[in-house]
Order: sequence, then C-alpha cells, then structure tokens
Amino acid sequence: MPQPLALLHVPALSDVAEYAYAATVDAPARLVFTAGACPLDAEGRTVAPGDHAAQARQVMTNLTTALDAAGARLTDVVKTTVYVASSQQKDLVTVWEVVRDFFGDHDPPSTLLGVAVLGYTDQLVEVEAVAAVQTGA
Repeated sequence: MPQPLALLHVPALSDVAEYAYAATVDAPARLVFTAGACPLDAEGRTVAPGDHAAQARQVMTNLTTALDAAGARLTDVVKTTVYVASSQQKDLVTVWEVVRDFFGDHDPPSTLLGVAVLGYTDQLVEVEAVAAVQTGA
C-alpha cells in the first residue's frame, strides 16, 4: 500500500532549506498531532540546562516516544515546528542540526522560531509535530 504522505521539494524555490517546502496527505490516513516535546527526563526534570544541542536530543527522543505511542514514526511526520529560547541565530542552527539529523533523509516542512521563553524552568527547546499514518482502505 502506498504511503499517504508526499514531501514536495519545489524547484522554483531555493534549495538552501534543508526540508521540503510542502507536504500532502492522501486518504486513507490517520493524522497524529503531538504536543510540544520538551527536554524532560522521566522524572519531569529539564535535562542539560544551558545546552541547546543536548536538550534538542532529549526533545527528539521524547517526540519519537510520543509518536510511537500513537502508532507513528518520525518518517510519518508531515510538519514540525521547532521553538528555541534564544535570540541568537547560532543557537537556532545548533538545534536545527540535531532535529535534521534525527529525521535523516525524511525532511518534512518545518518552521524554526526563536522565542523569548518556554514553559519549563531552564527549557531551551520544544518541537511539535503532525504525522500521517496509513490506515486501511
């Protein structure tokens, strides 16, 4: 059965972006919406205060766990939004490189934002995702 998800790379737009510019989901598919994955350990503590890359790794691990609980994988992700508590572009790039590496060859459309503050003490990174999972015809 073909996958319901198609990532669209748009030749008329710059190829500098490390993600597809659009994605489509065909029926039949079940959509999965995640809450923002946070850099929390199993006890609810923020990991690696001050370390954008380490927090991004924890966030992506937690996102993978949440998707798995919903019957989805990173390769099912249609769109992400990546929040970084920083006004420094280098911090956004550091986080993006971790997120990109977790996705590997799967490059869903994404929005990367620098924000003033996130919800947990010492939190620097949060990632939310939408995924599409194949369902029966």
